[in-house]
Amino acid sequence: MSVAALAAGNTVLFKPALVTATIGADLNAILQEAGCPPGVFNYLPGKGSEIGPHLTNHPDIHLIAFTGSQEVGCQIYAEAAQLRPGQKHLKRVIAEMGGKNAIIVDESADLDRAVVDVMRSAFGYAGQKCSACSRAIVLAPIYDTFCQRLKEAVASLRIGPAHLPDTDLGPVIDASAQRKIQETIAQGKQDLKLLLEMPVPADGYYVGPTLFQDVPPDHPLAQAEIFGPVLSILKAETFDEAIAILNRSDYALTGGLHSRTPSHIERAYAELEVGNLYINRGITGALVDRQPFGGFKLSGIGSKAGGPDYLLQFLEPRTVTENVQRQGFAPH
Repeated sequence: MSVAALAAGNTVLFKPALVTATIGADLNAILQEAGCPPGVFNYLPGKGSEIGPHLTNHPDIHLIAFTGSQEVGCQIYAEAAQLRPGQKHLKRVIAEMGGKNAIIVDESADLDRAVVDVMRSAFGYAGQKCSACSRAIVLAPIYDTFCQRLKEAVASLRIGPAHLPDTDLGPVIDASAQRKIQETIAQGKQDLKLLLEMPVPADGYYVGPTLFQDVPPDHPLAQAEIFGPVLSILKAETFDEAIAILNRSDYALTGGLHSRTPSHIERAYAELEVGNLYINRGITGALVDRQPFGGFKLSGIGSKAGGPDYLLQFLEPRTVTENVQRQGFAPH
């Protein structure tokens, strides 16, 4: 987002999330070393609840590019719509928000592939990706087999410090995130079937990969974004039901299908309400220019990142028309 704004000729106020202030400083240093002129890219670390509203409401801000939660994104969207004293333009908002992403696994799927892809999509980066799989919607004929095989696969994951090469799953980003995810798991245990909860090291912000089985489609665990290593497994009796369950979410970011049935794949293309659809592969790891990334519904607004029209959002279009059929001649 920040470099796209620069490439389109804008000055940028760059406010990273509080927990990413150090890597934000590194980005700033790289841009300065690359020759970014003084005052063009401006690094502004600080607490979002204090700096954010001031920036959002300031009359000199023309465009707000935000990545984060739905709650904060909607607040920014509402505040940006207000015309402030001295403001002579309407602000634009690009918001990349959350997801409640699902992978459908039908009865024709290659389970060797599907189990691995669901596991990696759900627990890569400890589930801390907006594109992460947090729902597996599995057709009834293979449901029990899939659950057992996924449980065994997840149980083999190695949990530990992220810098160690043999670690499969590291800690979540901070104590606050750890606490929220643990509270969500505790709530799920009250009325859901716990299939697996992995033990974790005592020191650090770890949350073990957690699987809940037989989750009802309307249960909070199947609807609310968690942003951690928690996967809900839902059973669908028919492919029609599986599509309906996936589309029931308020989010529309990523989604996937594992199937070897051509008609199911064709229907996924036409009917699944997701910004990025992945067939017979994981649903994370979009590559710039190959899989332009972004969603709709409550997952965000704006053109897809890495897409051909992304930079156009950071420009003000002008049209110039000149009548070149001159009458007379002026030497200068």
